[in-house]
Order: sequence, then structure tokens, then C-alpha cells
Amino acid sequence: MEDLNSSTRMHKVTMTNRKSCAINGVNDVLSFDEHEILLETEQGMLMIKGDDLHVNRLTLDKGEVDVDGKIDSFTYSDVSENGRKNESLLSKLFR
Repeated sequence: MEDLNSSTRMHKVTMTNRKSCAINGVNDVLSFDEHEILLETEQGMLMIKGDDLHVNRLTLDKGEVDVDGKIDSFTYSDVSENGRKNESLLSKLFR
């Protein structure tokens, strides 16, 4: 039987016509502007790049984010919790 109180959420990305996407399994939104959105998800860091990007709906208690705009790319990066704790998050992403 599946544990319904599990601390990990299912991570799911649903994109429609490269213009909008719904993302589940989001733990935190680290930064966003019209060209780049950086999310911490259950599957690692997710960087969304594009133009005219907007975070339309943000429900962190459910782990849901909706993004609109011209989406050019999704890039995942695994960030280890055991690793270098003194490094900033961005330096870990761009090693």
C-alpha cells in the first residue's frame, strides 16, 4: 500500500505549445525574471529559459507552479545535500 503521507511529491511537467506549462513537485521558487525561472523540485533544480516568462500561479503548499511565456528550454541539475555546504546554490548549478 502506498504511503499517502510521504514527504516526497510526484514531479510532473505538462507543457502546451511551448507557451504554458504546469509543474508539480516544486519545493521552492529560487528566482525568476522574464528570461529565466529557477525552481527547486523533487527531481533536482529546474531552470526554465525563454522570453516573456511569467509565474501565473504559485501554490508551494501543494508544490504547484504555472508558467506562461515563450519557453525555450528546461534544464535539470542534481544538487547534492551532502556536498559543499559553503557554496552558493548558483555556483553548485554552474559547476
